[in-house]
Amino acid sequence: MASATAAGSSPGPAAPQAPKSRRSVTGTRKAVAALFLLPALVLLGALVVYPIGYSLIRSFYDQSGDSFTGFDNYQALFTDDGIRTALKNNVIWVVFAPTVATALGLIFAVLTERVRWGTAFKLVVFMPMAISMLAAGIIFRLVYDQDPDKGVANAVWVGVHDTFAESSAFPKAHPGRESPLEPAGGGAFITKEPVSAGQTVVLPLVGVAPDLMPDGAEKAAAARPEDGKITGTTWQDFTRGKGVGRLNGVDAAELGYAGMKIEAVKDGEVVASTKASGDGTFSLPAAADGALLRLPADNFAEPYNGLSWLGPSLVTPAIIGSYVWMWAGFAMVLIAAGLAGVPRELLEAARVDGANEWQVFRRVTVPLLAPVLAVVVVTLMINVLKVFDLVFIIAPGSSQDDANVLALELYRKGFASAQPGIASAIAVFLLLLVIPVMWFNVRRLRREVRR
Repeated sequence: MASATAAGSSPGPAAPQAPKSRRSVTGTRKAVAALFLLPALVLLGALVVYPIGYSLIRSFYDQSGDSFTGFDNYQALFTDDGIRTALKNNVIWVVFAPTVATALGLIFAVLTERVRWGTAFKLVVFMPMAISMLAAGIIFRLVYDQDPDKGVANAVWVGVHDTFAESSAFPKAHPGRESPLEPAGGGAFITKEPVSAGQTVVLPLVGVAPDLMPDGAEKAAAARPEDGKITGTTWQDFTRGKGVGRLNGVDAAELGYAGMKIEAVKDGEVVASTKASGDGTFSLPAAADGALLRLPADNFAEPYNGLSWLGPSLVTPAIIGSYVWMWAGFAMVLIAAGLAGVPRELLEAARVDGANEWQVFRRVTVPLLAPVLAVVVVTLMINVLKVFDLVFIIAPGSSQDDANVLALELYRKGFASAQPGIASAIAVFLLLLVIPVMWFNVRRLRREVRR
């Protein structure tokens, strides 16, 4: 009976099993995963979260850190002249530096795609990325040197300028003692007395070192009189050695002012002009009879010395140029990688449909590269918001205020001026500027993943 009951009875509910430990997607227990992540979380908290939190709290206190000042430090961001200049320059950096670097990277990537030496060119353009900001700053501090004999930028600029506008060879020349010349205003010199036809005129000058005389200068020669003409000599009236040479007289060792321009002036108008030959002699026609001879100011103009690249007006564009030199290679490499993934069928189809290369580039290549271009631009925008090294090293002390940026102003307020409250406010402000750019980048990446 008992056995029948046992055989006919339905089995009871199964005994509950012990709960299994939850595992992550990779099969690792979450407790183990958390244990491995703990050191990273501690470092993240100590090196990122804590400094951000401390800077945020410190920005609401005065410079001693004892008194709560509310938003006074943040108000100083928009009232302090130095910070306002830094903010304006940061806007210039964010607008122009990423745009120019990305545009150059795009051009380099597209133009080198079909040439055999494209890889070598890309390597050369990318090489500046291997140089630290400190080294790049030192390099460009030398490149932008004002002296054309030292600065490459001014050497090129002066060379181009002098190709179209010849510089004077006698910038320091001037009349000496008992000279027949006197100042005429504006840097020119004029004879004290009018000249007459058949007369020889001497126009002696001093002030040019013998070793700085033009290469075409020859030994000066005394002019010979000619009927109906006015002849003369303009030369360097100086002979080395004490008591050597005659005053206002041509001596054997003295050199002529080759190419010196001479004008005959009557009633304020130029009636004739000429240039001195290699030995300094010149000749004017009879129209110059009774005129005053003038050596115009362009004979003595200082040689063109180039642009003041690190002056107040050009220092920011000059530093941006050095940044583009470094980061255009970065943009080129990323864009070239994106360009390698562009379907060639689309480009060939556009060409078959009659599109020229510019239309293919503008209507097909650039739209297909839009995601890559967005990555490059956003990355460079974040980078330029933090730029410090180049500005600190390249800008000289006289124009550092004009080249100031927020990261440099943060350093100056925090260490040079001992204003940690304002420095913390600048740091928090920079963080707030970076967050929207990073948020845009994260959203874009998520959209790419969904596709």
